[in-house]
Amino acid sequence: MLYGLCILFPMVGGILISILLNDDKLPADRKAGIRRKRNRCYAALMLLTDLICALSMASRPGGVSFPIVGKAGIAFLPDTFGMVMMTLILTVYTLILFYSFSYMESEEREEIFFGFYFSSLGALIAVCLSGNLITLYAFFELATLSSMPLVLHEMDAKSVSAGKKYLFYSIGGALMGLACITMIYYLCGEQVLFTYGGFMSPEMIAGHEPVFFALVLLGIVGFGTKAGIWPMHGWLPTAHPIAPAPASALMSGIIAKAGVIALVRMIYFAIGPSLLRDTWVQRTWTVLCMITVLLGSSMAFMEKELKKRLAYSTVSQISYILLGLSLLSMTGLWGGLLQLFAHACAKGTLFLCAGMIIKRTGLRQVKDLSGIGKKLPLTMWLFFFAALSLVGIWPMGGFLAKWTLAQGTLESTKGFFAIAPVVVLLISAMLTAGYLLPVVIGGFFPGKEAKDQETERIKEPLLMLIPMAILCAGSLITGLFGYDILALLHF
Repeated sequence: MLYGLCILFPMVGGILISILLNDDKLPADRKAGIRRKRNRCYAALMLLTDLICALSMASRPGGVSFPIVGKAGIAFLPDTFGMVMMTLILTVYTLILFYSFSYMESEEREEIFFGFYFSSLGALIAVCLSGNLITLYAFFELATLSSMPLVLHEMDAKSVSAGKKYLFYSIGGALMGLACITMIYYLCGEQVLFTYGGFMSPEMIAGHEPVFFALVLLGIVGFGTKAGIWPMHGWLPTAHPIAPAPASALMSGIIAKAGVIALVRMIYFAIGPSLLRDTWVQRTWTVLCMITVLLGSSMAFMEKELKKRLAYSTVSQISYILLGLSLLSMTGLWGGLLQLFAHACAKGTLFLCAGMIIKRTGLRQVKDLSGIGKKLPLTMWLFFFAALSLVGIWPMGGFLAKWTLAQGTLESTKGFFAIAPVVVLLISAMLTAGYLLPVVIGGFFPGKEAKDQETERIKEPLLMLIPMAILCAGSLITGLFGYDILALLHF
């Protein structure tokens, strides 16, 4: 019962508030009052959702399972991994909600945005609570369908095209993942709940090895589509710049991580890493991750539009996580999860900073941001600290994540696959510094021509600044206490 409430309460509540407090047909003098009332209801809904989920984590009621068709059934069985992921999701969604109240103030169809905002939250909570692969797949797809309208929000030709691209890539990738799930159910012969270390054995796949390994790689690329793995990364740099800044922060910081959660569950909690270690599947996965890291960093370095630069950066940075997972070791997994936490906080901060810049100045091109640090100083300081995390500068979380990833690579592999990922990480770190730090340097230290321009400070709303600051602090906390956070997982 409590699990269903965690999932349905935000979904149903968000839709009802959006419908009942719709101000489209009201006169202009009443719209402001309805909007304030609607925002208070959204805030109460979010905080109550946090409370309900906290109660479910504290009480840890038993699992719930019921069959649907044959071996396939729905099961909810939260473990420490699911609980930690759910805590991260709730934290980021709560912070971005309050930021959105200010950002979306002058936007049309605001109630539709928030309705789907809460629908996607419910779907992601269900992904975290999923106890088996079929449940994970069902709510993974629902997360795609409920988050697509966030990309479509502007409803112009570009946003519609971007929304379609996001949908086609995501559903196509999920179907690839479903092919792998179907094979796993066929070989297991029964419905099995997630277990760390996996529940499959060499005896199960005996005689089916070629098909099994091919479908596993298909599943890795399929679920990796949501995380932007090459060659299925094309939706990310298209959808992120089009969506409103709060949606971009969610897509990069949290929603794209649904692909990571799915891969952790499929590889580490279903198949088992030992079954794939030292196979061509592992080597191919690692190579795809390295290609994606370099591709994303290179494209971000060349990109001139701020939000699109951050989108290409997401392609690269999330593939750090996938690279850690591909090592199929405890150190690699820890490095990937540390990068997940650090990236969710840092990239969320960067997209929200970009939103502040766009909302307060209308500037989108990097070349136009010279001297922006004089106009929006607090925003640019937060941008700077978040950028340090992505580059991998201590004490921000990105440093601890990249250090652990490098250790995992050297510990778990030999020869080319021990050295190449470390080299790729170093090259990517330099490229990251090359496309993020000049924004800050130009913002605070403009050239002589920019100095002569008007630099009057622009008001930075606290409702936007505070969530950005807390997210940025989250990256610092990951850098200082990351291993303590991972110890909660009991792996």
